Amino acid sequence: MELTLRQQEILGMIRRNGSVEVDSLSDSFDVTTQTIRRDLNDLCDRGLAARVHGGAREAHSISNVAYDKRRLMERSEKESIATLTASLIPDNCSVMMNIGTTTEQVALNLSGHSDLVIISNNVNIINALINSPRKELILAGGAVRQSDGAIVGHDAVEFISRYKADFAVIGTSAMDEDGSILDYDAREVSVARAILQNARTKILVADSLKFDHSASVRICGIADLDYLVTDKSPPKAFCAIAHAGGTQILTPPDNNGITT
Repeated sequence: MELTLRQQEILGMIRRNGSVEVDSLSDSFDVTTQTIRRDLNDLCDRGLAARVHGGAREAHSISNVAYDKRRLMERSEKESIATLTASLIPDNCSVMMNIGTTTEQVALNLSGHSDLVIISNNVNIINALINSPRKELILAGGAVRQSDGAIVGHDAVEFISRYKADFAVIGTSAMDEDGSILDYDAREVSVARAILQNARTKILVADSLKFDHSASVRICGIADLDYLVTDKSPPKAFCAIAHAGGTQILTPPDNNGITT
């Protein structure tokens, strides 16, 4: 079951502020405290938040949240990012995509494109497009990580390295104001790097709350990319590094417009 609009807004408040209180949420949404408690219980049961006395707080780490639950987080932002990203990709080209709930959403937005070659280490992307017409789907070989459908490790890197794509579309777990693009798993990072190294145009898709996360493995710097597609303008220091490196930062027009 998908989150309600109110639950999505509450989750966003938890992510922004670190915690929320039942009474203040009741006032903000003009509903009873019992309704808010039910919302918080649902979020906590899904692993998206943790209960504290009188409210809820952010789960300790996004890396510990199950993949199917991460699909529910920042859903509307991911959809906006995906729609904009798909508009950058023409028909009759090749696209490499890595694991991630935002890259999955991009794939869904490419279902109407024609004559695409999609190369991915993400089983979910291939499954999402399997009935989409006029596409060649190529799944990287190797062991499948059952928690999220990722194919990671040396075999996946070697497989990706056999190809040269027109576009790379990658996701990430964290972004730093110093321009670093980061992830938790070195095996995932190896595949992401291989995808970037073997693509002509490099696109990162990530919602702005990735700046609130910290991860230890570096994929690349923002200046190594052609585009960042996100839901709102990043911190000024990050934007300055992107601008100096020639990276375009794009946001949906109904949020902050399109920036470079």
